[in-house]
Amino acid sequence: MPGQTTDVKRSVLQRLTRHSPKALARTCSHALLPVECASCGKSLWGDMTPFLCDQCWGSITCLSGPHCPRCYRPFHSRISLRYSPHHRCAACRMHPPAFSGAWTLYPYESSLKKAIGLLKYRGKVSLAKPMAHLLATGLPSLPTIDLVMAVPLHSARLREREYNQSLLLAYNLSKIIQLPLDHTTLIRTRQSTPQTLLSRKERLKNLRRTFAVKTSRDITGKSILLVDDVYTTGTTVNECAKALRKAGSGDVYVVTLARML
Repeated sequence: MPGQTTDVKRSVLQRLTRHSPKALARTCSHALLPVECASCGKSLWGDMTPFLCDQCWGSITCLSGPHCPRCYRPFHSRISLRYSPHHRCAACRMHPPAFSGAWTLYPYESSLKKAIGLLKYRGKVSLAKPMAHLLATGLPSLPTIDLVMAVPLHSARLREREYNQSLLLAYNLSKIIQLPLDHTTLIRTRQSTPQTLLSRKERLKNLRRTFAVKTSRDITGKSILLVDDVYTTGTTVNECAKALRKAGSGDVYVVTLARML
């Protein structure tokens, strides 16, 4: 036992001497109140991201390979765009979305899935900032953007959850890319059934006329970057884009942290 205690103290001291002041405080906190990585279960020490170890956070990698240039749906074949680089997926050809383009940056799996669950359902809002950095890191070169917005929650859901995880992401992202955030113009007019419980057909019906623009004068002709956490079928962000375009906005682009594959 004495030998084990000495080894632990030595390990802590080594971490304290090589990390920043913020990491030093985190290491001391984890030494006093042990915390396990939400993904792999390893004990956290000076790991830079709350609730996840550096190894699990570092394992999150961007989606790669060919994808639809409109909605970012991954194509199965790597030669899909070789002869027609602007080829769109069947869904975008049959039912063109209201948004001009979408980027869904990471697969909704493993460590990122755990982190999103902690932010969205467990109140771990300290994860919003590192997630926004993931968004900023994965974004391609943006077209001209005037405003950043988030997919809104209905007031009843907001009172229940006490925060909107998409707005936290949008707020932190807007600071990183230095663009103004508008969190009042786009609103949710009725509380709908959670999309995760519905089929694609039911999702379309469920969200019809759910979003509206409070006043159009602040967005007329302006290009908007709409932020959400997870892209499943695209129904939610598309309905938001419809409301914005109907109110006279310019192009609406979408960025989501993760995509269900």
